[in-house]
Amino acid sequence: MRIALISTPYLACPPANYGGTELIIHQLADAYVKRGHEVLLYATADSRTRATLKHCFDQPVWPPDPLIGMEHVTFAIQDILKQAVPVDVVHGHDPVSMLMSPLLAGIPFVYTVHHAREDHLSQIYQRHSQVRFVFISERQRALELPLPNSSVIYHGLSPEAYPFSPEVGDYLVFLGRFAPYKGPLEAIAVARKAGLPLCMGGRLHREDLARDDAGFLQALEEGLRQPGVAYLGAVGHARKVELLSHARALLFPVRWEEPFGLVMIESMLCGTPVLAFEHGSVPELIEDGVTGFIVRDEAEMLARLQDVPGLDRARIRDEAVRRFSGGRMAEEYLALYASMLARRGTSHEVSESRFA
Repeated sequence: MRIALISTPYLACPPANYGGTELIIHQLADAYVKRGHEVLLYATADSRTRATLKHCFDQPVWPPDPLIGMEHVTFAIQDILKQAVPVDVVHGHDPVSMLMSPLLAGIPFVYTVHHAREDHLSQIYQRHSQVRFVFISERQRALELPLPNSSVIYHGLSPEAYPFSPEVGDYLVFLGRFAPYKGPLEAIAVARKAGLPLCMGGRLHREDLARDDAGFLQALEEGLRQPGVAYLGAVGHARKVELLSHARALLFPVRWEEPFGLVMIESMLCGTPVLAFEHGSVPELIEDGVTGFIVRDEAEMLARLQDVPGLDRARIRDEAVRRFSGGRMAEEYLALYASMLARRGTSHEVSESRFA
């Protein structure tokens, strides 16, 4: 197949630190090329990929700006339409690409919904029946307005990028955005009550700095100064893997409808169990009592920490590889593309031609 992947202009593929969407796009691009498909990746010029890289912007543009997104997608669509060898399928990962997909002159378009439900976008999705929507968890799809032309494909990552280590340290980890609904304060409270050090990697986002959330920012600053709490800032891939590989457990005390939670599968790929609140995708990703524990509150999370040493870390790794490998994700998307092309009566054999 000849596949065009439209990333965002906001972060490179893969991102240096934060950026789950761009990380997944990078996984797909390289997995497709490895399987012999031709891939155009529309991303920033500093991206690293086996695909043919096309760019509108040399560097990521942050913070996200809808007009910048429109410029990026316009460039991608114009380039796709002028290809000497037609593209078989276009896969977008940003609402702007979905909005502009009617300009693709009937080329099948897949759109992965990476975000939690937003009412104004839900109304727009209803008007785009030509799009094949992909959700990243059943819970995310259930909360959306009904979209008959949709499916669920879980994220996946390369197991080789998350090596397993049987050596376990005596500390806990919290990795993610420092927002109230992500639970950094709850993680600090649990670690302090357990008497275990807590390594915290992540950062605040602009929108979180703009509001206090009833004293959240002050409480966070105080929490990060507590004995045993190590604030590491945003961490890159190597540091993240090092932290996860040797942690006793990852704490994931989310208080919102998390669409997926990529750090959970990163942790499990390292063989490290996850203790998570029962919200969003958590019940779909964590096998309670096998790959971690699903809990209702801080008290139960604290109690379950005592049971963590009894979990088989090698089995956690094996289950994560089976369910959440990048290869499995790529194969499911390729099967979806093929089914769309078959319905369209289009051949999807790989051409000897290469993209211009």
